[in-house]
Amino acid sequence: MGEPLPDVSKHKVIIIGAGIAGLAAATHLSQHNMNDFIVLEAQNRIGGRICSSKINDQQVELGAHWIHGVLGNPMYELALANGLVDITHRPKLPNIVAATTDGTKVPIQLLQETYEAYMCFLRRCEDYFTGAFDPPPGIHSVGEHVQLEIAIYLDKVQNNNARKLQRLIFNCLLKRETCITGCNNMVDIDLVELGSYKELQGGNIALPSGYSSILDPIHNKLPPDCIKLNSQVTKIKWPSGVDNGTDSEDSDKTVIEVGGEDVTNETVYVHCDDKIYEADSIICTLPLGILKSNDIFCPKLPKYKEKSIGRLLYGVVDKIFLYYDRPFLSQDTDEILLLWDNDEIGDWSEKIYSFSKVNDTLLLGWLSGNEAEIMEKLDDKIIGDKCTEVLRRFLNDPCIPYPSKCMCTRWKANEFSLGSYTAIGVGSSQLDIEHIARPMHVNNNTIPIITFAGEHTHPNFYSTVHGAYLSGRAAAEMLIVCKREDEPLNTTVTDLSSWIQGLPLALLSIDIEVYTEQFSNKINY
Repeated sequence: MGEPLPDVSKHKVIIIGAGIAGLAAATHLSQHNMNDFIVLEAQNRIGGRICSSKINDQQVELGAHWIHGVLGNPMYELALANGLVDITHRPKLPNIVAATTDGTKVPIQLLQETYEAYMCFLRRCEDYFTGAFDPPPGIHSVGEHVQLEIAIYLDKVQNNNARKLQRLIFNCLLKRETCITGCNNMVDIDLVELGSYKELQGGNIALPSGYSSILDPIHNKLPPDCIKLNSQVTKIKWPSGVDNGTDSEDSDKTVIEVGGEDVTNETVYVHCDDKIYEADSIICTLPLGILKSNDIFCPKLPKYKEKSIGRLLYGVVDKIFLYYDRPFLSQDTDEILLLWDNDEIGDWSEKIYSFSKVNDTLLLGWLSGNEAEIMEKLDDKIIGDKCTEVLRRFLNDPCIPYPSKCMCTRWKANEFSLGSYTAIGVGSSQLDIEHIARPMHVNNNTIPIITFAGEHTHPNFYSTVHGAYLSGRAAAEMLIVCKREDEPLNTTVTDLSSWIQGLPLALLSIDIEVYTEQFSNKINY
């Protein structure tokens, strides 16, 4: 006798991934009485790159950190509706200390002046996206353009010491920008496409109970047992001859072997170890890193999708949490900017641009790219010891204690993400995001057989939680509209007016500190 045939479970819709995009899609389907769906999640938890942990009973966010913007942001609306944010809280101005490798403190006025100049350089880069004027000849990346602006600016600075300090500040801000953007170096980021990202107004909002607290209100709206944890998808078999005349050379219908039998139809089959799921449609929210590395689709995706997946960047951004038994920084220090006295990075730790105070006994450092990947391979204690050396050097204080605990994220090594979030690199464009997001149809059927969602599929809010959430809603809405044979939906959801009109009136009167909006960043993980 042969091996027993795997069990086949049939559903109208299968959602792959229980990150915020998958949860948003599931919630939207459920709200419209389309309950014949399941969510397959490879991990033993929901949330994806929204992930929390604890250090000595203190919760820390390993993934998404802030809600980026208020007006038009569905995550802020969800948090507000569920009592997760205090709208009366007024954030104080952070006290930032910028120090050189010999412990010299930079005057705050010089720091502010340099930062304002840097932001002007960055805004000019964003302006190229409109096509109103062309970049300088031979300049293709954000890094090249900003360095050109810096050189012109510093050439006019008369004081040698001020010029040197400002150069160090600019270098620090560019390292910071790699964490914001999600890349190794800003020369990797396409200059013309920088402006494709749309920033929502209102600054960065931290939830008192952590970003992960937003998962429960979403999860609680879903039907019981619709999420199947520990269900890693190993293969997605779909009929080819799809996608409105793409470059696929396959026949209109593909013969798929399921359970030992040859089946010819327009159904998609999702394999999870010893179980097979069958559906009319799937919503795929696999991260871009997984799409880049995995031959999970059979047959392969159309070539135009594969090329776009290959062109987009998927960066690595990591956090280092340092926990201390007692405070050692002064009460009036909130962040230490590290002004490394070299242009070339030697040791991995030289990519850390700052340590910020989460609270009196917890510090947070950020780093990105190649150095983050090196850090991920080290033991936590080695990382904590190295960070102590760095702090002692920049604060010129040999008595700074070693942390009692060090916890680091390792998003590149995480087999379920293989990185942090999407960026548009040199040679790629917003069109690549739209190519990946484009739904796939079989034989001109109205209802798509595969739709895609996730932060990498939103043309304006890539790299953000709200971009992933909106893409999940849009994918679900497409299935709902197609089922009802209604008018086609604009699935990119770039018009925020409907979101803004639905926000409570109280949001419109919130006065967020201008400094916080400007100096806070767009870091997501």
